[in-house]
Amino acid sequence: MSAAPLFLDRRTLDFLLFEVHDAASLCTRERFADYDRADFDAMLKTAHDMAAAQFAPHAARGDAEEPNFGADGKVVLPPEVKPALDAFIEAGFMASTFNADNGGLQLPYSVALGYLSFFYGANTGTAAYAGLTMAAANLLQTFGTPDQQRFTRAMIEGRMFGTMCLSEPHAGSSLANTRCKAIPRDDGTYTIAGDKMWISGGEHELSENIGHLVLARMPDAPAGTRGISLFIVPRHQIDKTGKSTGVDNHVRCTGINHKMGSRGTINCVMTFSDGGESVGELVGEPNRGLKLMFMMMNEARIGVGLVAAVQGIAGHRNSHAYALERPQGHHPDNRDPTADELMIIEHADVRRMLLAQKAYSEGALDLVLYCGRLVDDELTEETEEDRHAAAQLLGLLTPITKAWPSEYCTQGNSLAIQVLGGYGYTRDYPVERLYRDNRLNAIHEGTTAIQAMDLLGRKVARDGGKALAQLGQLIKATIEDAASDPVLTDFATALGHALETVKQTTMALMPPAMKGDMRLFLANATDYLHVLGHVVIAWRWLIQAGVARAALVADPEGRDAEFYEGRLWACRWFFTHALPEIGPRAKRLIALDRTTLDAPTYAV
Repeated sequence: MSAAPLFLDRRTLDFLLFEVHDAASLCTRERFADYDRADFDAMLKTAHDMAAAQFAPHAARGDAEEPNFGADGKVVLPPEVKPALDAFIEAGFMASTFNADNGGLQLPYSVALGYLSFFYGANTGTAAYAGLTMAAANLLQTFGTPDQQRFTRAMIEGRMFGTMCLSEPHAGSSLANTRCKAIPRDDGTYTIAGDKMWISGGEHELSENIGHLVLARMPDAPAGTRGISLFIVPRHQIDKTGKSTGVDNHVRCTGINHKMGSRGTINCVMTFSDGGESVGELVGEPNRGLKLMFMMMNEARIGVGLVAAVQGIAGHRNSHAYALERPQGHHPDNRDPTADELMIIEHADVRRMLLAQKAYSEGALDLVLYCGRLVDDELTEETEEDRHAAAQLLGLLTPITKAWPSEYCTQGNSLAIQVLGGYGYTRDYPVERLYRDNRLNAIHEGTTAIQAMDLLGRKVARDGGKALAQLGQLIKATIEDAASDPVLTDFATALGHALETVKQTTMALMPPAMKGDMRLFLANATDYLHVLGHVVIAWRWLIQAGVARAALVADPEGRDAEFYEGRLWACRWFFTHALPEIGPRAKRLIALDRTTLDAPTYAV
C-alpha cells in the first residue's frame, strides 16, 4: 500500500461541492461576494495539504497515547496536536464562516464543511477541538450580547477553545434532570456549581483559555427542560477584550473518560466551583437555554454526520488500496493450481464490500454537504419564503444527517476490516481505528433512537407535514428528470415506489399519534429513520448519477470518464442492494408492530 495517508480525495469533494451542489454560485450573493471559485479552490488545496502533512501523521499516535494527567496535574497530549491546530488557526480556518465584524471571513458553510472534511478524515481526534470551538463561537455570535462577542472573537482567534456541557453523570441524555446550579451574583454574573459528564475538549493546554457553554438551573426555575438556562463559563477569568487574566475560575477536570475510539479528543468529567466559585455569564434569556443550545447541537449533529462520512471514506480508500495490491486466490472456474493468484479486488465479494463502502460513505457526504448548502440558503436566500423553506427542510434532514451516516458508514468501516482479512484487525493498518472512531458517532450528540424520535415525533408532523411534503416534491422533480435518461429510468422508477412507501408508512403511523398513543407511535421510530434515510440517500445518488451521466454524454472519452462511471456503479449498487431493505422495515411500521413495546422486561 502507498505510504501516503489515505482520506477524502479532492476529486470526490470537488465533484460533490461544485458539480452537484454548485457552491461557486454562492459567490453571487452579497455575503459571499468577495469570493470566487479560485478562492475556494485555494482554501481547499491548503486544507488538504495541511491535513496530509500535519494531521494525518499523528492520528495513530493520538489513538495509542490517550490524554492523561501529567506529573504537574496538567493534561498531556501528543506534542504534534498543538502545532497542527496552531497551523489550522493561522491559515484562517477557525475564522472562515464568521461575520467580518467579529474577525471572520464570511465563507459559505458548505465550503467550510468541505475543508473540514479533510481534517476530520485525516485525524478526527485533533480536528474535533477546532470543530467544537467553531460551534461554540457560532452560538455566541448568534445569541450573545455585544459585550459577549469578546468570547466569540477569542475563539475565532484561537485564544480560547470551546466546549458544550450538557450531560451530567446521573442523567445522560435526559436533560430535564439537570442539577447543575446557577446562583445569581450581585454584579449580574452567576456562580455555576455542579458536575458535567462526557465533555469533549474539557481540559487541555492547547489554548490560553477554554470557554464552557453550560446548561444550568437558576433558583426557582420551572421543572424539566423549561427551567434550563445557558451560561458561558471560562476556565480562567477574562478581561474586557476576552484575554485571559490567568485568574483561576475553579473549573476542574475531575476525571478522564477512556473511550473505544476518538481517543485523541479528551473526554472529561467537569466540576464547576471546585475549591471556589466558577463565575459565568447568562447567554440569552433565562430558562431558554436548551433552545439556544439546540443551535450548537444541530450544528454538531451535522458535524457528526460529516465525521462519520469521511471516516467511512477513509476506510474505503484504505481497503481499496489494499485490495489492489493483495494477491490471493483464483476465480472459481480456474482450477489451474500453477496460475498466478489474483489481486483480491478481482473477487466479486470484495467488490461487493468496496461498492457498499463507497455507496454508504459518498452518499452520506453528499447529504451532509446538501445540509451545508441549506444553511447557506437559510442565511442568504433573497426572499423570506425561500429562507424559511431552507430552514424547514434542514430541520427535517438534520436527524437523518446525523444518524444515517453514523449507522451505515460504521458498517462500511466494518467491511473495510473484512477486506483486509486478518490484517484488518491489527494496528498495522488504520481501518480498525477508523471503525472504533466511527462507532462513537451513533452515540455522539444524541443516539440514533433520539434522532429517530425527533424525526418522527417532531419534524415529520411539524406544520402539518410541510417539510416532508417539500422533500417529496424535490424527490419527484429528480425522478422526472432521471426518467428521460434510459440509463437512469429503472432507478427513477424504484425511487418513485420507495417514495410512495414512505407516504403509506407515514399515513399508517398517524392514527395512534392522533389518539395520543405516543408509545405505539414511536415504538419503531428507528425503523422509520432507516426507511426515510435510505430514500433520501437514494435520491442523493440519483442526483449524482444524473450529473455523472451529463458529463459522460458531453465527453465520453474524457480523462474523468472512469470517475463518473464509478458514480453510476455506486448508484446501481445502492438501488439494487440497499434501497430494497426498506421493505421489511416499512411492513413493520405499517402493521404498528408491538413486539418491542409489549415484550416484558424479563424476556429481553
